[in-house]
Amino acid sequence: MTSRRQFLRGRFSPRHRPLRPPWALAEEAFLAACTRCGDCVRACPQGILVDDGGYPRVEFGKGECTFCGDCVTTCKTGALQRIGNQVPWQLLPVIGEGCIARHGVVCRTCGDVCAATAIRFRPQLGGSALPEVEPSRCTGCGGCVAPCPARAIAMSRI
Repeated sequence: MTSRRQFLRGRFSPRHRPLRPPWALAEEAFLAACTRCGDCVRACPQGILVDDGGYPRVEFGKGECTFCGDCVTTCKTGALQRIGNQVPWQLLPVIGEGCIARHGVVCRTCGDVCAATAIRFRPQLGGSALPEVEPSRCTGCGGCVAPCPARAIAMSRI
């Protein structure tokens, strides 16, 4: 179901849902459980959780998620639930056409900051090596987003 806010912002499909904190319930259940208290936003040591109309949203332009779980610990309503070894979310970086390596400039910033070494560079004959994401290695932390000098990386649901 599209909310009024999503409609007014032109976000008609589930792909345009805001990125919620790690271990968030499915969107409808999350919206029903979240009281918009802001405790998780204040608890985030990385400062990547922001207030989006009262609901928390992840802003990877501010940094990466360390999966510390502080947001889950402070959530009293159960909108964020970490159960066992459950993965926090299903996100992968998407490297867009604005990537300067795709325009012949040598840049390996995203690969250099990726602790999981999920971004590798494929050599190109007569050109710069191009970044490629290895989904099996990526944790979805978003650490590659903020350092990108071209702002060409976005996190996307898989």
